[in-house]
Amino acid sequence: MDILLIAGLWLDGSAWDDVVPELTALGHRPVPLTLPGQGDGAASATLDDQLEAVLAAVDAAPGKPLVVGHSAASTLAWLAADARPGKVAKVALIGGFPADDGQAYAAYFAIEDGAMPFPGWEPFEGADAADLDQQTRDRLASATIPVPEAVAKGVVRLTDERRFDVPVVVVCPEFTPAQAKEWIAAGESPELARATHLAYVDIDSGHWPMASRPRELAQVLAEITGS
Repeated sequence: MDILLIAGLWLDGSAWDDVVPELTALGHRPVPLTLPGQGDGAASATLDDQLEAVLAAVDAAPGKPLVVGHSAASTLAWLAADARPGKVAKVALIGGFPADDGQAYAAYFAIEDGAMPFPGWEPFEGADAADLDQQTRDRLASATIPVPEAVAKGVVRLTDERRFDVPVVVVCPEFTPAQAKEWIAAGESPELARATHLAYVDIDSGHWPMASRPRELAQVLAEITGS
């Protein structure tokens, strides 16, 4: 199965370099995406531009792909299900929940010179980054790319309720499946609360399992495909 891999904020397709060979060895075709404005030099990119890139990859897949969104890109994966409900086999959300219709995509940190730079590791101390050694932190930080303001502040638009019939799996890294269920039951993710087919998978890692647990993450994703 084609597995489309969308990294979260500040990261391009190279974030999946350690996961790709593992998925390939398991018989899948991983497709890591480098989004407009996050690796291609398009500093003026918008959220719509990024979604178009994801949809192009969905449309190019020979069958129905698994669309994987990490962190904030969970919203992009869910937007793909909204735009292509009949084409997406499943959605996997790693360490993130989709934003609701009308919300900003990811306006989490300060904008500087038209972009949102990586804020350093301080905001992520604790469970998020506890499993990242200094070498891995340095490698990830050096690869970060400021997110264009029009992406970070882009408004999410969801239009097709058939998205709720697309199977969704929440991959739980720095939090547990029990916590995720509690948050959704408490109303923190109205979109996932309406999902018809919702499952949870635990992975013993921090927020960036593609860097700290690539083999384990590949196995989790392969299991989600059903093979």
